[in-house]
Amino acid sequence: MLALFSDANPRATPQLHWKPSLYIPCGMIVWGMISALTGITTNFVGALLTRFFLGFVEAVFFPLVALGALFLLSKWYTRREIGLRTGILYCGSIISNAFGSLMASGILAGMNGKLGHAAWRWLFFIEGALTIFIAVVAIFVLPDFPTTSKWLSPEERELALLRMQEDVGVGDQGETETGGPLHGLMLAITDWKVWWLAFALTAQVIALSFNAFFPTLTATLGYNPTVTLLLCAPPFAFSALVTFFLARHSDKAAERSLHMIASFAVGIIGFVIAISTMNTAARYISLFMMAQSYAGFVILFAWINNSFPRPPSKRAVALALTNAFSQLGNIAGSYVWPSNWGPTYRNSYAITISCSGLSVVMVLIFREVLKRENQKLERKEEEEDVKTPGFRYVL
Repeated sequence: MLALFSDANPRATPQLHWKPSLYIPCGMIVWGMISALTGITTNFVGALLTRFFLGFVEAVFFPLVALGALFLLSKWYTRREIGLRTGILYCGSIISNAFGSLMASGILAGMNGKLGHAAWRWLFFIEGALTIFIAVVAIFVLPDFPTTSKWLSPEERELALLRMQEDVGVGDQGETETGGPLHGLMLAITDWKVWWLAFALTAQVIALSFNAFFPTLTATLGYNPTVTLLLCAPPFAFSALVTFFLARHSDKAAERSLHMIASFAVGIIGFVIAISTMNTAARYISLFMMAQSYAGFVILFAWINNSFPRPPSKRAVALALTNAFSQLGNIAGSYVWPSNWGPTYRNSYAITISCSGLSVVMVLIFREVLKRENQKLERKEEEEDVKTPGFRYVL
């Protein structure tokens, strides 16, 4: 569907021009409404149904809203600018892990019995309402594509398109979108590089599965539930800072893979510390090191954007496909932290170490592949006596 979400060449085939400024917020509004309605359930069946529909809507919310946002960013920013913008986007998600725990501790501690509702119901009411509010504001803030944003002057629109053309040496639409509406889909699913990155992303998603069980891991430090939730916030606040600065530096250096590997390596060290000691201070420090692994995860998304620049429909499908496939990692990750493996969770940490290590190896191999592709492009330019260097893959 992201192929339809793109503003591909209208001369190739008739197709809809989606408005990200409406589509993305509307997905958020529906998700927020169902999340808030979870607070009115009174039995297991009601809770199960609301969670089912929440998951159903989330299938639209994350692949098309989060990745729709990534694709939208790729239409405005060059390859050397996309890392920082992707980092800022995901900093919102990371910070939500920190402030979500803080909000939960405050709501659960102070809202029980208010207006006759249990504290856990208020948690859904408040967080769902905040999501809806932000989504409504986003309708008036988010831009559409450079070719469809009405607030741009003709000169500004031409500049936006020219920047993207100079970035890769070819235009973003008319020069590259030559097939039908399924052309981008076929290009993506037949490109082994898309599937390679999908597997690498999936392995890292399993390694990051500790995120869903973070309060459980923090509880092993031995504090009461309120303090435990409060202790969840600093590691993710630290992770947001690392993500911002590492993504920014990866843009300046025009390099992705080594930045990713550095983040994943620090995360692996955190897993090793957690598996090897029961010292409270050391285990808490390990949580900081584990949480910052999200920085490498975010840069991996920027790398996917960089690795499939044209045509835009292929880039859109590549983003959606790699993300959709990586959700298998969330399914597998839900079985990595059974309670009978606690409180040490040695087996769990061994699995996350293995998966993160696999991601590192796959990133290194993919880096070598892209390096050889760049060498081929250089040799071709030398043979053709091209004076101005053309497109190069970001390593």
